Amino acid sequence: MTRRPSLQRQLLAWTLGALVVVWSVFMLVGYHTGVEEADELTDGHLASVASLLLSQPGTVFEQRPDAAPLGVSPSLKAHDYQQSLSVAVWNADGALLTSTGPAPLPPADAPEGFSTLQLGQPAQAWRVFVRWDGARHERKVAVLLSVQERDELAEDIAEQVATPGLWLLPIVTLVLTLAVRRGLRPLLDLSARVRALDIHHASRLQAPAHAEFQAMVESIQTLAARYQTALVHERELADTFAHELRTPLSSLRLHAASLRGTLKPEQRQAALLQVEADAARTAAIMDDLLALARAGRAQLAEAAQPLDLAALARRIAAEQAQEAFDGVHELAVDAPAECMANGHPVLLEIALRNLVVNALGHTPPGTAVEIRVQADPPALQVRDNAASVLHPTDRRRSGAVLGLGLGHQVVRRVAAVHGGTFATTGPDADGWRCDTLTLGTAPGHPPSPP
Repeated sequence: MTRRPSLQRQLLAWTLGALVVVWSVFMLVGYHTGVEEADELTDGHLASVASLLLSQPGTVFEQRPDAAPLGVSPSLKAHDYQQSLSVAVWNADGALLTSTGPAPLPPADAPEGFSTLQLGQPAQAWRVFVRWDGARHERKVAVLLSVQERDELAEDIAEQVATPGLWLLPIVTLVLTLAVRRGLRPLLDLSARVRALDIHHASRLQAPAHAEFQAMVESIQTLAARYQTALVHERELADTFAHELRTPLSSLRLHAASLRGTLKPEQRQAALLQVEADAARTAAIMDDLLALARAGRAQLAEAAQPLDLAALARRIAAEQAQEAFDGVHELAVDAPAECMANGHPVLLEIALRNLVVNALGHTPPGTAVEIRVQADPPALQVRDNAASVLHPTDRRRSGAVLGLGLGHQVVRRVAAVHGGTFATTGPDADGWRCDTLTLGTAPGHPPSPP
């Protein structure tokens, strides 16, 4: 089984890697800085000793035996940073007045200031500071220190500066690891909650209090709500499909089987007409089912856009004008010059055409059908006065027929996609019945899961 990468391990690796790099650079810079500062400290020590000697009276510098043992005696070197300095003093004529320390005697004409000279046999490097006693030039002092001893002292000081950093690195690494683990705990908790989320049931994901997780949690909740809505639509579509197709398919099977038998010409013609009617009904049901499926897909994915409801109403009326004429119906449009709204043009066209076709196809000849467009709130209405045309004994049956079928389910689904409602009212005292599709304020957003 392939091991998946871990964000926690990757974050720790990058963080600790960056820490080691920065720490190493810091240690290297600190080490070199310590060496340079130790060298500066040593040079300052040489200059201080020279100034101290030149401040003494001239009688102090008399010819004495070499005092080199004074600088190297273990009993006198009691401090780790005590250095074995050597001193040489000349008079104005270049005659040596006194010298002490382990260093070989430098040349009397050595230049003033700091320099590094190779002295002795075999030659060794010595750090030298030479200075006259001012403008009088009566005495000249040279203070010497072995470069090897100087470097050892500098390295020792640099190591003392760098050693605490080496000890602190593991501690900082441990603390940083614990901090990263603790900081990622809300993310791990959220991952566990998402893993335990049952998207087949309506449940709300509890988000951590951190602001960084809010957008992600809202996206997950939106996806879960859309998935639950899709499941509900799928179940409804399957139930509707099975219910609506059962009757026409059974009728088709029955009449197709009867055509195989011995029928009279008029019976055969009636059976053929019934098969044709059942096939047309099945096709209409399939169109409605496809419209339902498209409405569900638009609710989940497609974005709303501006459209003119008045222009849509006039176009549908023009397309259905021939059907209205053939059925002896009056078809009219009552709409302003323009009525802009946000929605899905194809879905609204399907819904409005469905209502108009339903009104034209299930009302008696002579019925007046009117398409109305309202602007506030945006709404589409299809009215008919079939109740005033029908005989009183047929009104109840007609109302039942008009209220059934997939057509209204399609319109309800389109209304839900647009955040609106669909309602049927009437017939009123004048016999007018009205189907109203009202658009909501936020089309395209799925409703809360049931």
